[in-house]
This record gives sequence, structure tokens and C-alpha cells, in this order.
Amino acid sequence: ANVVLLFGSILALIAFAICSFLIAHGGPKHLVWMPPLITSDILSGQELNTNEPVVDAVIDNIKRHYVDREAAGRIAAALETHKQAGDYGAIQDGAALAQLLTEQIRAVSGDAHLVIVYEKEILRTSTGPTPEMLAAYRNAMRESNCTFEKAAVLPHNIGYIKLNSFPDLSVCESTAKAAMESVNRAGNIIFDLRDNRGGYPEMVAFIGSYLFDHPEYWFNPRENTTRLSWTRSPVSGSLLPEKRVFVLTSSRTWSGAEQFAFNLKMLKRATLIGETTRGGAHAGVFHRLDDHFGMGIPEARAINPYSDHDWEGVGVEPDVKVKAEDALKVAIDLASRR
Repeated sequence: ANVVLLFGSILALIAFAICSFLIAHGGPKHLVWMPPLITSDILSGQELNTNEPVVDAVIDNIKRHYVDREAAGRIAAALETHKQAGDYGAIQDGAALAQLLTEQIRAVSGDAHLVIVYEKEILRTSTGPTPEMLAAYRNAMRESNCTFEKAAVLPHNIGYIKLNSFPDLSVCESTAKAAMESVNRAGNIIFDLRDNRGGYPEMVAFIGSYLFDHPEYWFNPRENTTRLSWTRSPVSGSLLPEKRVFVLTSSRTWSGAEQFAFNLKMLKRATLIGETTRGGAHAGVFHRLDDHFGMGIPEARAINPYSDHDWEGVGVEPDVKVKAEDALKVAIDLASRR
């Protein structure tokens, strides 16, 4: 059994492998925003001989890899204090230890991308996705229409796209193109990201490309690199650069979806309607701690040239604050006005 849930679907089969492989082999270009990862209840029951090596490995990896250096020190100190107090000695269940460590590091950092996982079976040493994992991902995307829940033109000639993740561009490019082309002649566009928990930054930039008539600076994935990310604008035949754009958000909107909303807001290209988003800005990598424990650690933050901050821990503020369930109605009303 696998221990990760990504986008709440069968992507649990490949989340860790895909995240680690893409970053290891693609560098900044392939950073993946990881939605919250949770351990599975079916993994409990295996006794542990000692917990200290696991705790020490968590502390070491936090110190070496966590993007927020100041918070890394605080997390390490907190875990060391718990260890010295003997707080882990009585725990005999792997899943319970993983859950406790996750709660403790999040309590200090406030970062939901940080997670410890426990697997009853021995974890793979290779970070690369297997052919079976990739096949499972493709099947999941095919069955879910690449998480494009709806792409339609509403009354008053309003284009509406409800997208529940930003899937892998190499798998879902044709689906994304079809969705964007279906609203190309609409008067205004609404992107519904209220249930979107992030995904692949390449898809974030790809969809954003349709909204500009020139290549637009999007983000710099790592602070210590000169590699930049740009939209692919202009997109041949796209009429959307001249259209008004509305983005619907909720407190569930997370990670890559927040990047999409944040960039469009900073570029003054969209009006955000709904609730403040969840607040996950950091890109993560999976690290194997031992045969049964691993952890997801954010190692990079997205940088936008139009702001001196990101949305980590605070979320993206909407321009028009309303309850999430009312956001579509409000957006339709605004889009209908000349």
C-alpha cells in the first residue's frame, strides 16, 4: 500500500516518486507543488525497536534541506527537546510516530507541505517513477478529464473553466488546449479554483499563456538560480488577452493554484473573488529516511518580481471577499456588467 494522497485520487500511487524524480532530473523547471500528504490508517501495527534514529534523521534533513532556514532551526530544536524529554520512547506504532512528528513540525512551522510518512513495506530506494506508476497517473488523468471538471460558455457569453488541479503538461496538454479553445470567443473568463489543490507549475504557466499577448515573466523557482519561467504567450489564435479574467478562490485553494491566482493578481490581469487561500507557497521533495520512513520537505519558494513576499502561511487575498459558495454568483454578476 502507498501512504500518500495527492489530489484525493489514485495519484497516491505515484506522488512521492514523481515529485522527487522530476526535481532530481529536471531541476527548477520541474518543481512540483505537493498538496498535504497523510499517512494511511492501514499502515499501523508494526512495532519499532527504537525511535531515536528516525527522529534524528528528521532533524538532520530539516536542517539540511528546509527552505526556511530560520524555521528549520526552530523545528530542529523543538524535536530535540521532545526527544530529550522521552516523548517518543513509548510509541510502538510507525504510523502513530509519523503522525506525531508531522503534527509537531507543522505546529512550529505552519507549513502543511512538511510531512513524515510511514510505510509498512520497505520503501523503494529509487526515486524515479516506475512504468506502472506513470501508467496509473495517465489512467487517472484520462478518467478525470485531467481534472478539468467543466469548460463551458455560460449565459451572457461568460467563459467558465473549473479546474481541480494543474496536471502534468506532458500528459494533459491536449485536454488543456481543448478547454481553453472552448472559451476562446467568450466575452470574459472565469477560472474556478475553489477545489484546486495545485500540481505542476508547467501547467500553471501554460494556461496563463493564453491570457497575455506577449511572453510574461511568471516566476523564478529557486532563489539561487538565474533560470526564469515565462509564459508561452502569445498563443496562436487566442482571443483571451483582451478579455477580463476572474479567478474564484476558497480556503481550500492551495499550492500551484495559489501561484496562478497570485501571479495574475500581481500582474493586475485578474480579479480574485472568494476567500483567502490556504497558504502553501513552497515546492517540496521527498526524502527517504530509512526502510520505512520518509518525509516531504519544501526546498524552494516561488519568487514573483512584482512583490517582495509570497503567500506562504498567509494565503492569497481575494480582491472581492465573499463566501466560497457565493463566489461564482458574484463573478457572473461582475462579468455581466459592461
